[in-house]
Amino acid sequence: MKTLQVERLTREAFAPFGDVIDLEGARHFAINGGTTERYHDLARVDVTEQGGRPLINVFRAQPHALPVEITMMERHPLGSQAFIPLTRCRYLIVVAPAGEFYSSQMRGFWTDTWQGVNYAKGVWHHPLLALDRVSDFLVVDRGGEQPNCDERSLAEPWRLAFAESAETLE
Repeated sequence: MKTLQVERLTREAFAPFGDVIDLEGARHFAINGGTTERYHDLARVDVTEQGGRPLINVFRAQPHALPVEITMMERHPLGSQAFIPLTRCRYLIVVAPAGEFYSSQMRGFWTDTWQGVNYAKGVWHHPLLALDRVSDFLVVDRGGEQPNCDERSLAEPWRLAFAESAETLE
């Protein structure tokens, strides 16, 4: 079985695949007479291709036990897809660049905070991998008449391995 090293989610490391949605370091300013802090323009929502429209959903992810094995990936060729946890939770992210899929280009990330991710149009990713408990995510997605999900089974499973801060995940 092949192994994929999982690293902590950061804006810089995730940039080739989309946006990290995080209040830390985000542009923000006071609105509504100073009663509200607005964290502005956290992700690039890209869903209008071929007449698409934005959808707002809640996905309830069932927890996965470690170790986690990856056997498939998916992509949405007509729009971005954002996942924002509704509470602080630990979850895993596995991605590969848009275009032709190569398992050798997969990257794994983990977070144990409120960070969300916005997969850019066409980026390969694994479905939600929540840890510990059932976790709810606000999802901004594309709606439209055209099919917008391609799935790819992997030739062999990949096991996720944790080099940094492994003691916090296992």
